[in-house]
Amino acid sequence: MVLIADYSKKEGCVGFVLNRKLDYKISDLIPDIENFDADVYYGGPVGQDTIHFIHSAGELIRDAVKLSKGVYWGGNLEELLFLINTKYIVPNTVKFFIGYSGWGPEQLDEEYKLKTWIQSEMDPNFIFNPNILDLWKISLDLKGGHYSALSEIQTDVISN
Repeated sequence: MVLIADYSKKEGCVGFVLNRKLDYKISDLIPDIENFDADVYYGGPVGQDTIHFIHSAGELIRDAVKLSKGVYWGGNLEELLFLINTKYIVPNTVKFFIGYSGWGPEQLDEEYKLKTWIQSEMDPNFIFNPNILDLWKISLDLKGGHYSALSEIQTDVISN
């Protein structure tokens, strides 16, 4: 399941895979974060040397981009670290990603026309859901109809 964070017909798209947890905690990757048990996710194949974050801290983090009510992308890392170290941000209100998913201009539009994607409304409860492995199934079930039948297919069968 991919969250589209930035979309432009001229410049392309940026997104993050929400349900591919890696075997890291963010404190393994950023030494300034201590005693913060947040998981790290595979954001996508682009920029594997970068770390990105989605959070619910809103305007508390300068330069954060509002994606929807209660969901923000990025912002000032020093401010995020301060909020983490002062315990204002807890692990289930921020998600970290290594890399991101990217599409060139109009590439995602073409893939959508070919029906290679299923579009769904973004729900903050899904993004920060601790039962992330069920995210794909839950979101398809909520769409109803034939999507509910698709939700019964094992995700490891689809991704292989």
